[in-house]
This record gives sequence, C-alpha cells and structure tokens, in this order.
Amino acid sequence: MAIKNSAGILPYRIRSGVLEVFLVHPGGPFWAKKDAGAWSIPKGEFEEGADPLEAAKREFFEETGTPIDGKFVSLTPLKQRSGKVVHAWAVEGDIDSSTVTSNTFSMEWPPRSGRQQEFPEVDKGEWFAMAAAREKLLAGQHGFLDELERKL
Repeated sequence: MAIKNSAGILPYRIRSGVLEVFLVHPGGPFWAKKDAGAWSIPKGEFEEGADPLEAAKREFFEETGTPIDGKFVSLTPLKQRSGKVVHAWAVEGDIDSSTVTSNTFSMEWPPRSGRQQEFPEVDKGEWFAMAAAREKLLAGQHGFLDELERKL
C-alpha cells in the first residue's frame, strides 16, 4: 500500500511581539462539536510526482479561498498516526480569518438516510498565539509549531 502524502501551509505573523499561527477547523458533522485537538494547518493530499509546495499552495487556496505567497520555509515532514506523511511550509502573512471560504465535499447525512449533503472542508480559520495553537491543533502536527519557533 502506497504511503499517502499531504502538503500544507502554516502561516504565521507577529502581533505586538506575540507569534501567532493560522489554523483551520474541519467542516462537516463529525467535527461540528470538536474544538481542542481538532484544528489543522490548511493541507490536502497530493499525487506522487506532484510538486509538494505547489500542492500545498493549491490546498491552501481550496480550503481558505485566499491565495498565499511569500518566502516559504520548509518544515520537517511529520508522519501521522494514520501513516500519512504531512509536508509543510511556514510563511509570514496576514489572512483575514473572517473571509475564509472553503470548497465542499458530499457525504450521506444522516447516516443510512440515503440523502447526500454538501459540507465545507473547512468551516472556519483563526489566528492563535502559540499556547492556544497547541491546545487547538491535532497532536500529530505539534512538531510544526516547535520547528517554527526554533527557526524564528
């Protein structure tokens, strides 16, 4: 079985001397009432042979509705519990979290109802200081925060 790869962007900014990162909350009914440990960097899967950074930029746009550019700093890929490997880049920027609009996915909901419903892949994005980001972020992605702090 081939290893699945995802690529994502970890935007950061410094406000009043405080390092903040931009995270997204997954959409859909399974995540609706989950908060702590449910947030992620904006990311998505990419095919073998694809440019991971270009995939990360594409996924960022699909999940936030905002294009991203700047000086991208490569972070060490992290293997998730599922076996998926997440490749990430940090970039300094300032995104207006109130404008986040995501692509959607379709699933049967409620379960066994036979009805398909559309849900956003991401239902919101927010800026967090590092302590709050550690509470919100999926445990398997904490290494990205640690490395960003070291590199800055």
